[in-house]
Amino acid sequence: MKLDEFLLQTRAEVKEAIADRLAVPGGSYPYEETVFTEVVMEHMSEIGMTFEPEACHYEVTVGNARLRLSGYAVSEDADQLDLFVSLYADVETITPIPDSETKIAAEQCLRFLARCAQGRLAGTMDQSNDAYAVAHTIKDVYPNLDQIRIYVLTDRQAKAKNFKTREVQDKTVKLEVMDIERLWRHWSEGKPRDELVVNFAEVSGGALPCVYVPGEMTDYDYALTAIPGEALRFIYEKYGARLLEANVRSFLSATGKVNKGISETLKKAPERFMAYNNGIVLVADEMHMGQAENGAPGILWLKGMQVVNGGQTTASLYFTKKKAPETNISRVRVPAKIIVLRANDPAGEEGLISDISKYANSQNAVKLSDLSANKPFHVKIEQLSLATYCPDGTSRWFYERAAGSYNTMMARDGTTPAKLRKLKTDIPSSRKITKTDLAKFLNAWDRKPHHVSFGAQKNFERFMAGFSNGEDHPEMPLPDVAAWKQMVAKAILFKTAHKLIRPMFPAFQANVAAYTVSVLSERLGDRLDLDKIWQKQGISAQFQEQIQVWAREVNDALHQGANGRMISEWAKKVECWEAVLRAPFSEPLIGIPELR
Repeated sequence: MKLDEFLLQTRAEVKEAIADRLAVPGGSYPYEETVFTEVVMEHMSEIGMTFEPEACHYEVTVGNARLRLSGYAVSEDADQLDLFVSLYADVETITPIPDSETKIAAEQCLRFLARCAQGRLAGTMDQSNDAYAVAHTIKDVYPNLDQIRIYVLTDRQAKAKNFKTREVQDKTVKLEVMDIERLWRHWSEGKPRDELVVNFAEVSGGALPCVYVPGEMTDYDYALTAIPGEALRFIYEKYGARLLEANVRSFLSATGKVNKGISETLKKAPERFMAYNNGIVLVADEMHMGQAENGAPGILWLKGMQVVNGGQTTASLYFTKKKAPETNISRVRVPAKIIVLRANDPAGEEGLISDISKYANSQNAVKLSDLSANKPFHVKIEQLSLATYCPDGTSRWFYERAAGSYNTMMARDGTTPAKLRKLKTDIPSSRKITKTDLAKFLNAWDRKPHHVSFGAQKNFERFMAGFSNGEDHPEMPLPDVAAWKQMVAKAILFKTAHKLIRPMFPAFQANVAAYTVSVLSERLGDRLDLDKIWQKQGISAQFQEQIQVWAREVNDALHQGANGRMISEWAKKVECWEAVLRAPFSEPLIGIPELR
């Protein structure tokens, strides 16, 4: 798909989302800019560029200063903050946007951040305003933030993709632009690492001396080197979590036993780091060779660099220096093994990356969720989704066991416009279920909305942890066709609930949706005929009305229990679910066809 086609597809997605909301009884016309914000933020969350984002429209003039916010995301540990501001023009052709315009938007969001950090904004806001809880949260977490980013989102094409960092209350704020071109790159390649280009002449002063082994009989080349600690710290500072997207684990915190040891070595014996540390494993799409200072072969630059093992080592370098600036890492060298990929097909390449990541991490205790894509449960569900057709006999649901496999299928099998149209008709993106989607749908139905509220990845970990009673006990039985159909019915229920709820409330719709589905399960679960939902591939108007009625009551219960706290944080606590269960709910409506 070309850039101009992707622009039209994105525009159509925004229009479709608006139409969906207007189709809901009582639905009001949403800001197009807000819908665009949600579409882009969701994509960024899926590829690991941000956390669990929430749309939040706020625009006000204070004196001569304009303040703007379109969305936000806070990491689970409340040590990283992303703010978003959108410039949506609803263009149909590739249209440039002046850097001055994106820079002004970034400055407006920066002013919002500064006033929140100083505690000057929340006190002037109406408590009913969507941004009130956001302003309070930023004020509370600001002293402990390690990373702050502001993203300008736009459907036009920007020349500058980032601006010079700024300082707010002694903290560095990165200013980036996610324009339609940058978004298209991520979508079209399915590999956000393509943007990661590291020039060692710039970050470490010259090519890295290495031992290079060309892969004459393999689909990869191989190199061994040592990366200066300061260079690796700078690379992580620039690219953040995107550097670790192919890694099976993410950076946890500096309090873990392994990370504490890394931090202590950096502070007390940096020259021994290479002796003590096992090093890191990298993959890259391209590697260009040059000459090191001693004339030997050296690595000049890498494109598509990813850390598949050693993510905690990499992140610990950054956070140790960030929290203890006096730490001298100029003498630190990190041993590195580099695999340069030469596979011709994307699916094979991603499979190789997955295996490298799996075996490179196998010397450590890997959690059940770390290597989940290859668990028998997910493999079986993928098989069921490929073999089970909907009642119409032609369409089916797609289970995306491996990230990007839906787009790969479209590219592989949609070789002509007619074939692609048929594929999109038979298996539309609305019938794609990812691993984290499934965990969300099933945990909500299993009355664990507080788990769902932790966000996609954390909820998924909790979902997978429930599959075994311990190392000495077997996993739960694998699903069959009947179980897959019930899963799809629960997916339809959740998706419909979320679609109905989105236009009903200005914020925290995801929390309301998860809790509403759990309330439905609690109050109607034994009577609900999931087979009817599967057969109809939808739910009745009467049941939709019931969802809306209880959603309002759930929303009231969440706000009452939060007592001024941010709903998204309160919703993560089991005490929140217990409070919602104690809240008064109206009796079920009469005549819901799905009830036995």
